[in-house]
Amino acid sequence: MKKDRLNVYFDPSLTAELEALAARRKVSKSQIVEAALASYLSPDAADQREAAITRRLDRLTRAVERLERNQTITTEALALFVRFWLTTTPPLPDTMREAAQAKGRERYEGFVETLGRRLAKGNTLTKEVSEDVAGLRSEQWRQ
Repeated sequence: MKKDRLNVYFDPSLTAELEALAARRKVSKSQIVEAALASYLSPDAADQREAAITRRLDRLTRAVERLERNQTITTEALALFVRFWLTTTPPLPDTMREAAQAKGRERYEGFVETLGRRLAKGNTLTKEVSEDVAGLRSEQWRQ
């Protein structure tokens, strides 16, 4: 089969990628460029690109939905804690305020250390809540 020769110019970084791909696949650079051009000029190429973009957008949508769910859980947990703390903590007399502030700083440092350890291990409240909810659902299912 007779083939026409074309001289084309590529960006040096694209040339390097083309050479690397040709070496990995053990095919000529011409074969890769020809296949890419045929795909680009194919009548269904636009449909294939649209399908690929749609799949990527669907994955991104699911990821954003998970982030929204986790953010909602986090916000609700914090709001619940703050409401509980504000409604159950009595005011301190002035004579005890300094000692309470010192104890508060000590507790805060312990909290930060514990939080750091949990995050380093991959333990998160949202993960625990999801596991607890899943456990409750399976218990209800068994009953």
